[in-house]
Amino acid sequence: MKKNQVAKGVRSGVGLAFLAMGMMGICSGVEQPVLAQAAYGSYVGIGGGFGVMNDQGGNGQDWSGVVAFRYKFLEVPVSLRAQGFVGRSVAVVPTVSYDIPLNWQTDLYIGAGAAFGSGSNGVPSPVGDKTSFALQPGIDYAVPNSKLVIFGNAVIAFDAYRNGGGTAVSVQGGVGYRF
Repeated sequence: MKKNQVAKGVRSGVGLAFLAMGMMGICSGVEQPVLAQAAYGSYVGIGGGFGVMNDQGGNGQDWSGVVAFRYKFLEVPVSLRAQGFVGRSVAVVPTVSYDIPLNWQTDLYIGAGAAFGSGSNGVPSPVGDKTSFALQPGIDYAVPNSKLVIFGNAVIAFDAYRNGGGTAVSVQGGVGYRF
């Protein structure tokens, strides 16, 4: 895929996500005021991730373990998040997210931050092999009557590869424990 095709796809995907979130807000009930709070709780979790894009050398699509952390501010719909990728290479992605509550258990969010990627033996992490700006759209679901959270997100890291630049995209998910 060419760079401008990837950029168009990313812009289209982000635009569609915001459109869907807006439609959910419109269709959720005009008569009721919006009272949902963002899903309660900070969490730490584990899961797996996969790099969707390659650098110019054909490297980048690789599985990794994921360690995720969320610190939820209770008075505002903002969270601090961090994800660590551990596999053949490592990366850390800290972000600040704006949380959009769908109901008492579910949040959609969009985060912005940085991807600190590394490469090992020429193999970049799922989010690239150099420091880059990153967006992180995702969803958290707090399992009712438990302390578990199911999370899923993507990391879109711009100009993330040393070998030819390009956008790195990874998709990950897992289970967290709320505290």
